[in-house]
Amino acid sequence: MLKRIKILLLDNLILFAIIITIAILSLSLIKVSGAGFEVKNADKIYHSIAYFTLAISWLFTFYKKPQKKYIIVIACIIFGIIIEVLQMNLTVYRTGDLLDVLANTFGILLALLIFNLFLKKNTLINV
Repeated sequence: MLKRIKILLLDNLILFAIIITIAILSLSLIKVSGAGFEVKNADKIYHSIAYFTLAISWLFTFYKKPQKKYIIVIACIIFGIIIEVLQMNLTVYRTGDLLDVLANTFGILLALLIFNLFLKKNTLINV
């Protein structure tokens, strides 16, 4: 049973990665009403979590091709920059922010670190 679930998940990793990408794009460009209170720069944590999820989903999608991990990281960073530019130019209720780009990049680099640790651990186990 667990083997079937694992195969199902591995076969659908690209679908999950695409859904996460579309969700981040959509949530970044639509108007989201805030909560009753606001913590200064709390959105940077959300940015880091979102882009961590984005990067880790794409890294695990192509885990059998570890040479592509840096291309994935660069693509995720560029995606984050493009989103910020779109927020500045397409919306009146969102603003592009360099700190958001930095928070996105932090989440992506954290995903790369955890992915590398995961690969290293699995390589040691399989040897």
